[in-house]
Amino acid sequence: MKFIINREQLLLPLQQIVSVIEKRQTMPILSNVFMKLTADNLELTGTDLEIQILANIKIDHSSEPGETTIPARKLLDICRLLPSQAEIKFEQTNDKMKVLSGRSRFSLSTLPAENYPEFSETPLEYQFDINAGMLKMALEKTVFCMANQDVRYYLNGLMLNISNSKLRMVASDGHRLSVYENELQSPTGYEARIIIPRKGVMELLRLLDDPETDLSVQFSSNNIKVVIKNIIFSAKLVDARYPDFNKVFLQDFRNPIYVQRQILKDALTRVAILSNEKFKGISIEISPNSLKISAHNPEHEEAEEELFIEYQDELTISFNAQYLLDAVSNMDSELAVISIASNLSSCIFEEPVAQPYRYIVMPMRL
Repeated sequence: MKFIINREQLLLPLQQIVSVIEKRQTMPILSNVFMKLTADNLELTGTDLEIQILANIKIDHSSEPGETTIPARKLLDICRLLPSQAEIKFEQTNDKMKVLSGRSRFSLSTLPAENYPEFSETPLEYQFDINAGMLKMALEKTVFCMANQDVRYYLNGLMLNISNSKLRMVASDGHRLSVYENELQSPTGYEARIIIPRKGVMELLRLLDDPETDLSVQFSSNNIKVVIKNIIFSAKLVDARYPDFNKVFLQDFRNPIYVQRQILKDALTRVAILSNEKFKGISIEISPNSLKISAHNPEHEEAEEELFIEYQDELTISFNAQYLLDAVSNMDSELAVISIASNLSSCIFEEPVAQPYRYIVMPMRL
């Protein structure tokens, strides 16, 4: 195996691949990047057996085809520290890969390509196209609600629902839930639900750096594959059924409260400073034309903010301050619309004009 490549061609795909590779591996070869060279194409692959990223790079210079695996992080560090636009020459001799650039010389140990584990993938039955900007927005509006290492493992991921031409993404940690809904460019003709695991969601979000790109998404009940320019992202799915979240929207709600989003966000941020550090609890007291936010902590410190609202009802309810801040921070409109369930069991945050994003948070006891 022998080829020459420009540093800039190699650096970005290598960074994208290394992010998938776990630092501690049970199989040493999984710490390596798989390299396969044909006449004019270099294929780089990294995997942790749950997620795989494959990059294709066009090679201009004459080369000797072959395949091998090289320590991924060491190769990335070498490329990162070489001068900008440097030409890098790779030459494989037995079980060593020489990396040459200018006056720099490196020799890396390789492991045989035939020992690199194959990423198991079932036939992908469903397919749809989506703009990268829309997919990125859908992920950004929901990822923060995903659970982390919850025993209800279906919550440690994000639910993707395709219903003909409608895209819906849902994430929840059991205390709050975010929903993003939008229309796809063309109808798909099928109904399907899958759960993408947490790490897969975070890696996919990291790859969506160009909002103008059109993506091809393929999936089955076990796998998902997303083609992003010269990158192919694959992940195994969570084998579970996502709970029916629609019941939350079907209950009775009090009249909606309209409040300036930025003013509410600033008030919540200030009051949260003196909330209990562990539980982040704040109280919201609503009376005619007034919304009062207050907090106290074990050191007997207190904070209070009062906002003007056009509202006549009276109620008191408590929430985790961070959950409310996440809700208002992810809105794009100037006004936030807050609807509290009649039995005070939940609260919906949405925007005044029909927007694709809704957020639900459960109250807490203080």
